[in-house]
Amino acid sequence: MTPDITTSPDITTSPDTTTSPDTTTSPDIDAEVTEDAPARPPVDLERALEAVLIVADEPLPLVSLATALNSPIAAVRQSIERLVADYDGADGGPVRGFELREVGGGWRIYVRPAYDDVVKEFVLTQNPTKLSQAALETLAVIAYKQPISRGAVAAIRAVNVDSVVRTLLGRGLIQEAYTDSETGAIHYETSPLLLTSLGINSLDELPKISPLLADGSDGFEDLT
Repeated sequence: MTPDITTSPDITTSPDTTTSPDTTTSPDIDAEVTEDAPARPPVDLERALEAVLIVADEPLPLVSLATALNSPIAAVRQSIERLVADYDGADGGPVRGFELREVGGGWRIYVRPAYDDVVKEFVLTQNPTKLSQAALETLAVIAYKQPISRGAVAAIRAVNVDSVVRTLLGRGLIQEAYTDSETGAIHYETSPLLLTSLGINSLDELPKISPLLADGSDGFEDLT
């Protein structure tokens, strides 16, 4: 017998052909998969809703809230219902001074009606600063064109009026008249407080502005 044929280490055990580290588990591949799919921490949906609603100046539909929070509409609806119950003092909890109300197909946080007088007193006594020129101009537009939406006021003044409208609402000089059922736009009107501040009994006593406006005939005399 020839020992070279019977016992050949090259034929019996070959480390190159039995176990290959390249075909098993690669740490580089595992790391790449982990980096491509990072674990996202869970979000407290109800707290997130509160954070968004507290800064909203218009009612937000469920679809908008779900999109903003990247959550299913059904989950957002259930969280809204729980927040409403919580604010209303369900299950023996305290009734909050604010409420979550659905208006015009959207949700927004409002002062609870029982505390309207408290808020009005605070606005009138603790925040008596004068209105800015922008606020006065916006108030004039609303007074003469009411009820009018925020977008229409912005179109007339050719500037953004979001903060100014919030100021006028906070002062109690304007109020929400109604919400358009099709567009969801809130239309504003002046409040009785404005009449009291101006010392008039009705809007009919506002000064006429037609004598102050150009009749628009300049430049058209030759077009006959």
